[in-house]
Order: sequence, then structure tokens, then C-alpha cells
Amino acid sequence: MLKKEQMIGPWAGLPIAWKEDYSFDEKTYREDVASCCEARVPGVYTGGTTGEFYALEFDEFKAVTDATIAECRNGNTPVMIGCSSTFTLGVIKRARYAMEKGADAIQVALPFWMDVPDRCVVDFFAEVSESVPGMPISIYETLRAKKAISIEQHKAIKQRVPAVISVKSNEGTVGATPEGCAELSKLYNVFSSETQLIELGPSGLIGSCSSLVYQNPRLLLHMYELLYAKKWEELKPWMDKLNRLVFEGLKPCFDADCVDSAIDRLIGLSAGFLKTSLLCRGPYPPCTPEMLDGFRNWLRNNMPEFLEL
Repeated sequence: MLKKEQMIGPWAGLPIAWKEDYSFDEKTYREDVASCCEARVPGVYTGGTTGEFYALEFDEFKAVTDATIAECRNGNTPVMIGCSSTFTLGVIKRARYAMEKGADAIQVALPFWMDVPDRCVVDFFAEVSESVPGMPISIYETLRAKKAISIEQHKAIKQRVPAVISVKSNEGTVGATPEGCAELSKLYNVFSSETQLIELGPSGLIGSCSSLVYQNPRLLLHMYELLYAKKWEELKPWMDKLNRLVFEGLKPCFDADCVDSAIDRLIGLSAGFLKTSLLCRGPYPPCTPEMLDGFRNWLRNNMPEFLEL
């Protein structure tokens, strides 16, 4: 099982490779997982938004879980399986399967179709944890779940569910602010966006569930070395580059309503690190080959170092 001190750095949150008929391209996916392991990323996880957990039937979840765990075992890399669902029993079913197959940790978001009442938040995480005794848990906190968990609720979760070792804090949640990050860091490891390393690093930010790590693993791992060494002046120019890459280089994709898995596929393909396709399951639009070419050209003209694997 994953230890808290291992839950650091940029974990590669991989997109699922799809064939033209949107069936699972296991061969390509396994190659992408193996590439992350060979790059010595701190860990690999699937079943987040990039991994389109919301678009998987249970049999597909099992196939992706099996492939991810097998390749991570071959590559001696920790593996976390996202087990989010729209209802508690759905989460438990996935969590038990992940545990049975040998996952090192699971990631869980609050069910998201209806707003979970405040009085049920702690009970939800407790019930999931009780179903997989000893399994380390990372909370995937996002406003897509229609709720920002308060500091007081986080404290109650940690007291009742010691297996929670980390939180992935997204925009609008308490951990994505310096004050909130500092408070949550007293409870467990805080992950947030790579673009916040300077903003949240002094408050205890310790990792990210990352897509930019497969833009160029070498460069992003170097940025985390600077983070842990608290070399803020050396880190700042890299953060300026990442912010420009995201908010300028990727702007045409965002303007075309491409988000999350669509964007992350394009990032991973731009330097050739990932071999997945651009396809993601509808109704959410994928990036186009023209967008990929445009992003590569932007990188060549502005940040060629991100194309040098």
C-alpha cells in the first residue's frame, strides 16, 4: 500500500487510448503507461477526468485497471486507481476491484449528479474506506461535485478516515488557496495544478495529478526538484513558461470548447511522449489534428525546449 511520503510530485494522470470505434486500445494504452514508468514519474493513476471515468462501463473500468496495474508493476511504479461514481455502491464496487487487483491507492470524488448534503460527506468517505480496509485514499475535490469541502469537514474526514493521505484540490476548492493549502497540509498531502507551484509551494503544496508531466517529464520533474528545494527564484521563470503555455499556447483549444481529456491528449502527443489518439468520448469534443499542429508550431516558435524529450 502507498505510504504518505510516496504521494508526492507529478503523478501522470493518463488519458485512455481509444480506437476509431471508441473501444479500448489496450496495446497503445499499455505503451503510454510504460513510457511514464520509464520516465521515472513518482506515480501513475487513471480514472480521473483525463481518464474519462464518467464515460466508462464497469467492464471497461476493469480492463483499464488491469492494464494500468500490470504495466506499473512491470515498471516498479506506484499506481492509483480512480474509483469515482455517481453513487456510493458504484464507488465501492470499483474500489474493491482496484484493491483486489493490487492498486497502491484509490482516488475518490464526491458523487456528482446531485449535491451531497453536508451531513453525508464524512459518512461517504468512511463507508468507502470501510469497504477496502487499509487502502490509502486520495480525495478528488472538484466543484463539478457541486460542493467545496470545508476545512472543518476535512478535519472530520481525517479524524474518522485515517486512510485519506492526500487531496487533489481544484480551482474553487479550499486547498487551491495559500491559506487553505497550509491548513490542509497539516492533515494530508495537497495536490493542485502545476501552474500553482510558486503560489502554493510555500504553503505546503507537494504534488499534482499531471498532464504537463507527459508534455516533457524531464522538465517537469526538474521543476519539482526546485519546489522541494524551495528555490523560488529559479522556479518562477518555469512557472511563467507553464502559465504562458496553458493560457496562450492552448487558448485555441479552450476557445473551441475542448477541456480536460481532450486538452491532455493534445499535450501528450505534442512532443510525441504519448501514443494515444486525440479521440475522447462524446458529447465532449476532441481537439483536432489542426489544433495539434498549431500547438506544435506554437511550441517551436516560443518554447522549443518542451519538444525536446
